[in-house]
Amino acid sequence: QVQLVESGGGLVQPGGSLSLSCAVSDGSFSFYNMAWYRQAPGKRHERVADITRDGTTSYAVSVKGRFTISRDNDKNTVYLQMNSLKPDDTAVYYCNTYAGSWRWGQGTQVTVSS
Repeated sequence: QVQLVESGGGLVQPGGSLSLSCAVSDGSFSFYNMAWYRQAPGKRHERVADITRDGTTSYAVSVKGRFTISRDNDKNTVYLQMNSLKPDDTAVYYCNTYAGSWRWGQGTQVTVSS
């Protein structure tokens, strides 16, 4: 069963940066399209960014130009580099993929506050 484990969240001041990682426990990682989602208290789940297996990326309008999604197929890991963070970016961040069924990690908390 494919497992996703996120890491890298924390507390950061507005304007700061964080880098999230999502390790995937499957040797077929290079074949998966991957995505990052987030959910803030009282708000709906929001897709933040995704990257296809051939490296094509797309972003939510709210993060475009500030966040970068990337992947390392040798490490079975997808990353989310977050720059110029704003208080509205505060949320639990999840990575996601479809591997026979939809798979989600446990999430990592990102808090942007002074």
